[in-house]
Amino acid sequence: MGVFDEVRALRPYAIWEGAVARALHGEELTVAVIDLAPNVAVPEHRHVNEQLGFVAEGSVTMTVGGESRELHRGGTYVIASDLPHAALAGPEGATVVDVFSPPREDWEALQRLQPSPGAWP
Repeated sequence: MGVFDEVRALRPYAIWEGAVARALHGEELTVAVIDLAPNVAVPEHRHVNEQLGFVAEGSVTMTVGGESRELHRGGTYVIASDLPHAALAGPEGATVVDVFSPPREDWEALQRLQPSPGAWP
């Protein structure tokens, strides 16, 4: 990947059934546009990466450290390193933009899909 690109040209990661991430990886962080299919549940998990994000489209119920909140476009969340969290997309699905530090190197072991336009932008 060069200095400039388009989100639709990024080769997506199949991170869960119904959850696809188009990611930019830098030396210190990863930025990902993640499309969630309608009503898809992202199971509780944790990772070493600090995660900051916002809802770009749709709605998602985030559960972070046992606290749940339904978020709509413009809603934000902050997830500390190793804090358990889960998500449930709304009936119309959702697109979230997440920033991870350090980069999500673990995603390199996931299935990669062919580049295609996502739900956003």
